[in-house]
Amino acid sequence: MMRTVSAIDYIMHMDEPFRDKFFERMKAYSLKEEVVEELKKYVDEIFVVVFSAGWCKDCVANVPVLALLAEKIGLKVRVFGSLKKDIFNPNEIWRVPPSPPEVKEFEVETIPHAVIFHVNGRELGRIVEKPASGKTIEEEVLQLVK
Repeated sequence: MMRTVSAIDYIMHMDEPFRDKFFERMKAYSLKEEVVEELKKYVDEIFVVVFSAGWCKDCVANVPVLALLAEKIGLKVRVFGSLKKDIFNPNEIWRVPPSPPEVKEFEVETIPHAVIFHVNGRELGRIVEKPASGKTIEEEVLQLVK
């Protein structure tokens, strides 16, 4: 994961006005404490890899929540950022670079694209764009790791 950064580093090093939007979301969001307490039991067994871009509204809504989980319980969240659409090549979704080549390996079509892994490398599941209807990110992560 050499081209990834931690979720908080990703947000801190964004350009304006994107950084402010991500930080505003972090300040405004309240994690569901009962879910966070349950998720703590698994935090040493899992990590999250997420693909994101500052211009993406769903990323603004969901990546800051993953950053909060990283801060609150030490969830390992690594971000591939700076994804950019490839408007010049109709056969490709993402322009590589600046998008990382891993977008192809992980078959990323829409973002945010979060992949939850067990520390042994086994994929436990994915959250694409947003959590399932009626669920929060933390609830969806917990469901995938149980």
